[in-house]
Amino acid sequence: MFAGPASAQVPRATSKAVVPESTTSIDFPVPADSLQPATPSRINQRLPLLAGGLVVSYSSLMYLLSESWYTGEKSRFHWFNDLPQWKQLDKAGHVWGAFHESRGAVDMLRWAGVPDHRSIWYGGFVGFLLQAPIELFDGRDPEYGASATDLAANFLGSAGLIGQQLAWNEVRIMPKLSFRTTRYADLRPNVLGRSLGEQFLKDYNGQTYWLATDVGAFLPAGNRWPRWLQSAVGYGAQQMVFNDPNRNAALGLRSYRQFYLSLDVDLRRIPTRSKVLKKVFYALSIFHLPAPALEWNPRHGFRAHGLYW
Repeated sequence: MFAGPASAQVPRATSKAVVPESTTSIDFPVPADSLQPATPSRINQRLPLLAGGLVVSYSSLMYLLSESWYTGEKSRFHWFNDLPQWKQLDKAGHVWGAFHESRGAVDMLRWAGVPDHRSIWYGGFVGFLLQAPIELFDGRDPEYGASATDLAANFLGSAGLIGQQLAWNEVRIMPKLSFRTTRYADLRPNVLGRSLGEQFLKDYNGQTYWLATDVGAFLPAGNRWPRWLQSAVGYGAQQMVFNDPNRNAALGLRSYRQFYLSLDVDLRRIPTRSKVLKKVFYALSIFHLPAPALEWNPRHGFRAHGLYW
C-alpha cells in the first residue's frame, strides 16, 4: 500500500503509450497525480523487489501470529459456524481487510509496470489469498474453528475491488473503518482487549464499518460536486460482551445494531504536490474521518451526532 496509488482512481485513458517493438509493451493508464509506472527497463528491478517484500512481510506476519496470538492448546482441524456471533461485525472486518489488501496489491503491481488488466486480476485476489491461511490457525483452536463465512467475506472484499476496477478502472465505493474505545472492553479484557491495539482489533463495540461513495463520479461531466466530499453509510453494534444472550443479560446488557448516515473526506482527492503526503493520504484513506452523523437503532430510534468517530 505504501508504494503509492499507481492508479490514483481516475477514468481509464483512451490512448496507449507507444513502445518500441524490441521491448515489452505496457498497456495501462498513466494518471497525472499518481506514481509513474515502471518503464520496460525498470520492470525487472521493481517486480523482484515487490515480490520479495511481500514474501518476507507475510511470512513474518504468519510467524508472529503463530507465536503470539495462537499460543494455546491445539486441536484437530475443524470447522465452526460463527456467523450468528458479534452481529456480523467480524465479517465486515474481513471484507474491509481483503478489499484494501487487494487494492494495495493492484496499485503496487501497476507501479511495478505490470499491464493494467493483469494487475487487476493478479492483485485483485491477493486480499483473499492473504487472509485465507488464517483459517488454518482458527481451525486448530479448540474454542473456535475455521469459518466458511470468513472465507466468503474475504472473497467478497477482493471481488468488490476487482468488480469496481473492471467496471470503472477506479474505486468509487470504498469500505472504511472508524474506531472508538468503549467501556465494554474492561468487562472482558481477555476477549475484547487490554491495550488500545488489542481493543482496536477485538472490541467490535467500538468498530463502525462504512461504505463511502464518490458521489461526483456518478454525476454528469462538468458537475461542481467536490470529489473529496463523499457520502457514507455505516454499520455498528453495541453491548456485545458475550455472544450468549443469557450471560450478556446477567451484566444488564442486550446487544443491538446501529446504522449511520454521514459524510466523509476522500484524502486521495486532497490536492498536494508532496509525494510523502500523497502516500500518507493513500494509507489513511482506509479510515472514516470524524464527521456529523445520523444514527438509527432499534433501541433508541434516531439520534444525531455532532461529530461521530
